Amino acid sequence: MFKQALVTVAFVSLTACSSKGSVEDSYLWLEDVEGEQALAWVEQQNTESLGYLEALPEFAPFYDRNLEIYNSDERFASPALLGDYVYNYWKDATNTRGLWRRTTLDDYVSGDANWDVVLNLDALAMAENEDWVWKGSDCLRPDYQRCLLSLSRGGADAVVIREFDTETRSFVDDGFIVAEAKSRLSWVDEDTLFVGSDFGDGSLTDSGYPRTSRVWKRGDPIAEAKEVFAGEKEDVAATVYRGWDGDRYYDVVHRTPTFFTAMRYVYAEDGAHRKIDIPDDSQFHGLMNGRMILELKTDWQPADTNYAQGSLMSIDFDDFMAGSRDFDLIYVPTMHSAIPRRGVEWTRDYLILNELDDVTSKLSRFEFVDGAWLRTDIQTETLGSITLVSAADDSNVFFFSYEGFLRPDTLFVANDGGKSIEPLSSLPSFFDAEGMTVEQHFASSKDGTQVPYFLVLPRNFEPGGDTPTLIYGYGGFQISLTPGYSATVGHAWLERGGAYVVANIRGGGEYGPRWHHAALKENRQRAYDDMAAVAEDLFSREVTSPEHLGVRGGSNGGLLTGVMLTQRPDLWGAVVVQVPLLDMKRFSHLLAGASWMGEYGDPDTSDWEYIKEYSPYDNIEKDADYPKAFFTTSTRDDRVHPAHARKMVARMKELGHDLYYYENTVGGHAGASDNTQAARLQALIYSYLWDQLGD
Repeated sequence: MFKQALVTVAFVSLTACSSKGSVEDSYLWLEDVEGEQALAWVEQQNTESLGYLEALPEFAPFYDRNLEIYNSDERFASPALLGDYVYNYWKDATNTRGLWRRTTLDDYVSGDANWDVVLNLDALAMAENEDWVWKGSDCLRPDYQRCLLSLSRGGADAVVIREFDTETRSFVDDGFIVAEAKSRLSWVDEDTLFVGSDFGDGSLTDSGYPRTSRVWKRGDPIAEAKEVFAGEKEDVAATVYRGWDGDRYYDVVHRTPTFFTAMRYVYAEDGAHRKIDIPDDSQFHGLMNGRMILELKTDWQPADTNYAQGSLMSIDFDDFMAGSRDFDLIYVPTMHSAIPRRGVEWTRDYLILNELDDVTSKLSRFEFVDGAWLRTDIQTETLGSITLVSAADDSNVFFFSYEGFLRPDTLFVANDGGKSIEPLSSLPSFFDAEGMTVEQHFASSKDGTQVPYFLVLPRNFEPGGDTPTLIYGYGGFQISLTPGYSATVGHAWLERGGAYVVANIRGGGEYGPRWHHAALKENRQRAYDDMAAVAEDLFSREVTSPEHLGVRGGSNGGLLTGVMLTQRPDLWGAVVVQVPLLDMKRFSHLLAGASWMGEYGDPDTSDWEYIKEYSPYDNIEKDADYPKAFFTTSTRDDRVHPAHARKMVARMKELGHDLYYYENTVGGHAGASDNTQAARLQALIYSYLWDQLGD
């Protein structure tokens, strides 16, 4: 079957190509994710590329070392606090799909945890003959015995949701089950859920997420669940969820018109939902001891008081709903500081803030005393990244981790809101960092903006412009790139003499919403100018040169590297384009793409006039001198359609450009669903990079 299809597709060619926005798309058939022709084409590309890449001398040792690291028992078990237990999901060489397990807090903190396995996903997958991938749990407080488990086939975003009992270690007979979809569920009580899912025609948005939310009672067919809220088809999603403030619950209707805006309402059973009148682009963190915690993305002036973009603030929620706008400020950013995504947590009595200051982390504790928030800095190591791992509102214990480019992750337990801190465990040093150094520099972008980047230099580095160097970037959706320990980068790149760069370009969140907004929609080109500026700054410092410089990014970062390939091929000796957006004319019509128009614009409107200027698929030139790029994607990626990479590769090859392509048939948006697949993908990428950039 495949051989016959290969003959068919081999003669498909472009009937037109070239000018921006006027290309006739002869590769629409590659959008048929599991179509016979499309999969035959994928098999052919994989065979051609893997035959070369896996034969490179670096591949086998990279793969073996990756797998050894990813399966190492020396990793620490990341904790999740649920009631009396610490839960953890663990994968290793024996348990490739993973174990969901738990232990007591005291045992966990002691460093000698006696893990009790709650669910063995390998055993479940074998028994049910399913390619299950763990996607998380949602457990009903306060005892957390009943849980909704999300299981994905092959790593896709769409999941099957099934009710599970943590005491009996089994799925509940006649329990809640939701068929495969991008569903949104929330516990109301033991016998009731808010549910948004695929109920057939009209129940999903253009982005493929729930448009309606319903109340589902135990024992009733899900099709008979009563609709309690509906958004618009053009929205990203709509849902209703139950939040908790200690022992007090609150129900919120959450309608998301765009990726960056939301309308929130206090849910009412009779449908008379009351609007929570806060800016649509603000972040509603929830309620802490009766106070609403709000983070602003733009300036706001309620009741003639100006609150600055990026501020974190609070107000008694009942007073707010009654008309008060007398907020208490918790945190106001400077030009050098910001709150990153997932930078706010709280315990029973304290709000914990993880702040970025020139892209390195600082940790603080806030306590509301006599009508004001009192700040106390929590003493941690500096010049690295902090991650708030887990906290719960029924105790004052929380967990956080610290890491740097050359400093392995260390997990800490913080007691009494961080008044005392104890290191629990650290990753071993998976590579020898002796003699390596980390520097932070600022490149001057095209418009004069100073763009920070981190530079990790190998031992015995000497300027001369001949050091193989890899830049990693993202530049979108207010996601911050901070110093992080990567065993793979360490052993496969730095130890072998390569330099590594993380570029903090606009579009990210390194300096808060202003840094993100600076590269939105019609200003997107600024992110690409920033990336080029970092490359050129490396040349001026004689770190490297174009023939020794590579760039890597995935998802929105794959769009970034696709643009770098087509706009500035002169800067690179290698380009890695992972699970990318590339066809920006059709991105809003593919899978979840419509949800990202808040970031990029709508290509079916006049927005196309600026989008077409950078859309990689629409800017391939036959006579351009492109470096030999490496594209990767996944058949099971139901977030960014694999057709982006497929079509780009097909068009480039039709125009005579040489490149590599690898499509994993499972793996979802991560590109890999288990340690073996991840080890292979990373070995392919670093083998390619040394082949292109090494001496």
